[in-house]
Amino acid sequence: MKKAFLLMGTLLMFWSCTTKPKIIACVGDSITAGARHKKQSVTAYPKVLSDLLGDDYSVVNLGRSGATALINGNLPYWNCKEFSNVFAVKPDIITIKLGTNDSKPQNWNARDFKESYQSLIDTFQTMSSSPKIVLCLPVPVYEHSKFSINGDIVKQEVIPIIKALATENNLSVIDLYEPFIDKEKLVPDGVHPEEEGAALMAKLISKKLQ
Repeated sequence: MKKAFLLMGTLLMFWSCTTKPKIIACVGDSITAGARHKKQSVTAYPKVLSDLLGDDYSVVNLGRSGATALINGNLPYWNCKEFSNVFAVKPDIITIKLGTNDSKPQNWNARDFKESYQSLIDTFQTMSSSPKIVLCLPVPVYEHSKFSINGDIVKQEVIPIIKALATENNLSVIDLYEPFIDKEKLVPDGVHPEEEGAALMAKLISKKLQ
């Protein structure tokens, strides 16, 4: 009996040592990249998320400043190297946090946004790793923003479309909007959460993924 328990314990230890961490690809824009942070590699929310989740997960920051979900936007995520890198890392989970830059006047078209976002979901679902896809609602945009990003469009059009896509595709949604209401101090330039804000984002995402 003792030998059986010893063997079982050895096998469990071996299994725990050889189990590969789940790979999370964080798709997004400058907010994902950690723009405006002094040390992006340390304080961007994907890095904080990695710290929260521990060794069972490997989190890859694939945010690109200025990126849009819109295929015909001014900087389509589709055309960025980060898009190709999503496939290269073969993720088990993909979080998508796009839509903020899509609200710019030169970009916004509700029908095109929904079609482009759906195409992005469809494309990621073809991956051999069969990733779980999680959609993130954008954080609020405050009035003093100087980036031509339209907070009303984000709230009244972008978010309802993302929620609809989640329902239509049976995907999970992480609300990063409501928790930031009346927390303007966490978004000092009106668009990009600072370090404390990024930590809040990571906490909200980790709760949904665990």
